[in-house]
Amino acid sequence: MWPLLWPALQDTLKMVLISTAFIALLGTPLGVLLHVSSPRGLKPLRSVSGLLSTVVGIGRSVPFIVLLAAIIPFTRLVVGTSLGTNAVIVPLVVALVPFYARVVQQTLREVPGELVEMARAAGGSRTQTVLKVLLPEALPGLVGGLTITLVAVVGFSAMGGAVGGGGLGELAIDYGYNRFDGNVMLATVVLLVVVVQLFQLLGDLAVRRLSHR
Repeated sequence: MWPLLWPALQDTLKMVLISTAFIALLGTPLGVLLHVSSPRGLKPLRSVSGLLSTVVGIGRSVPFIVLLAAIIPFTRLVVGTSLGTNAVIVPLVVALVPFYARVVQQTLREVPGELVEMARAAGGSRTQTVLKVLLPEALPGLVGGLTITLVAVVGFSAMGGAVGGGGLGELAIDYGYNRFDGNVMLATVVLLVVVVQLFQLLGDLAVRRLSHR
């Protein structure tokens, strides 16, 4: 059974890690923009804040399986195909960037306002305040939020397997469901649980370490 599980596990890890890297790269600046442009942000801009909030809200409202099908033309444009591991990475990123952006926004809100005011009073620009005060202070929360997002990516990647996306999800559907192979189904479920628990453990360790700097 391992010859079946190992390539599928590799595909799942590839999908999850590459997608999460893009989600962090795109979601962090979007979350910072949401926070900075909000009414209590460093540069309140009602129109920008309203537009970004609407876009993020819509992005979070679309079920992943629907999004997967709806953006097939965009996926083909980006990676040249709508099937396979690379093709699932695109909808994973599109689906979870809005989610992580909200996590970033909420985490930045929890940074004590006194620290921001002190930075501004000391002559720090808005950019310096974001880079040297807000983001460093919020780092444990951002890592914790990214861990939650990563776990969500694992679940969504398994869903992508149902439509030819590869990975453990496709293996479970092809062998466990269509061929009634209970052993393969059980093995894929156990592997997915192990992967999620491993990521959660590493994320918790990172948060603990950052919280005690």
